[in-house]
Amino acid sequence: MRTFGIEEEFQFLDRITLQPADVGADVYGALMASPQWADVTHKEFLASQVEHASAVFSSLEEARSALLGFRRFLADRADELGVVAASVGTPPQTTPFPSVTDVERYHRIVTDVGGMIADHQLSGLHVHIGVPDREAGVVALNAARPWMPLLTAISANSPLWRGLDTGYDSWRTVLLRRWTTAGCPPSFVDAADYDRRIHRLLGIGGTKDLALIAWDVRLSEHLPTVEFRMGDAQLDADSTLLIAALCRALVSHMLARPEATHAAATASAEVPTELLSAALVHSAHYGMRAEVFDPISGGLAPAGDVLRRFVQMVAGELADEGDLEAVESSVRRLIRTGTGAERQRAAFAIDGMAGVRRLLDATIVANHGRSGERTTSNNI
Repeated sequence: MRTFGIEEEFQFLDRITLQPADVGADVYGALMASPQWADVTHKEFLASQVEHASAVFSSLEEARSALLGFRRFLADRADELGVVAASVGTPPQTTPFPSVTDVERYHRIVTDVGGMIADHQLSGLHVHIGVPDREAGVVALNAARPWMPLLTAISANSPLWRGLDTGYDSWRTVLLRRWTTAGCPPSFVDAADYDRRIHRLLGIGGTKDLALIAWDVRLSEHLPTVEFRMGDAQLDADSTLLIAALCRALVSHMLARPEATHAAATASAEVPTELLSAALVHSAHYGMRAEVFDPISGGLAPAGDVLRRFVQMVAGELADEGDLEAVESSVRRLIRTGTGAERQRAAFAIDGMAGVRRLLDATIVANHGRSGERTTSNNI
């Protein structure tokens, strides 16, 4: 069974304005005082954030329990502090320039990239999938590249920015394109090629360390994993788990294929970087509302159809991991209720910031009808 880990970035917001509330240090202190959460809690870039960098999981249910537990803790601390615990790619309202967590590396980043930080008030979802070595990681990375537009569309959850509907489903994706290594990476011949090329980036364009390699999918430098970074932070744990399950199945599918190494070596020619770059912007704009890039046909196709074909492609791997039923249920829910972006946009259109706040309160620990949990409502 292929292992995985999940990093979720959470932001705390003022209950009225929904702009960042700089209480991250208070919540971080409470988490570090908890034996259950101290080892999986990290400070984040913004003073309004904390991060859950999970333990290593083998099953979705194991991950579900941990994600919901961490989210419950955050929601309770947020209630005590009079703020909203939010899992969104961008805060609906923002300050002109954010407060940054008092960490030397973060202050250095502010100095290095300057005014870009004004708009770097973002929260993401990162999924780590275990691989046997860096050679396998490069094969998985190259094979995953053509599917980044679909995964970006599924995970779109940042339509609101500075009090307005941007018209984009993932405005976070657009803002991140300013960074030196934004978007989809190129393909690589092998692990040596990958390592040689990333080290040549050091010192150029603000990339002072390898942790600042910000591609949508990359190899971890401290874990034996391939890391999917395209996702906005997700409203609810079930959406996070859907993305994690799809990423795990995709990696397993590609590494199980005898022709995977050859496919990886020729991926750039088959799906060139400029096409993926355009497709990612298209996904950031429309999410799952219209068409997305379909790697099988090489052009745009209805988003729901592409997602269903993707699930069918990796159905064997999903079944092997025991994830198929949960994924099919989550896909039906996604098609029916929309992405986080669609749900945020609907709430904002009905009742402005108050509507969005109710959505955030309802979804942070939602578990879609399982007993004892707050649930989301299709009417929100």
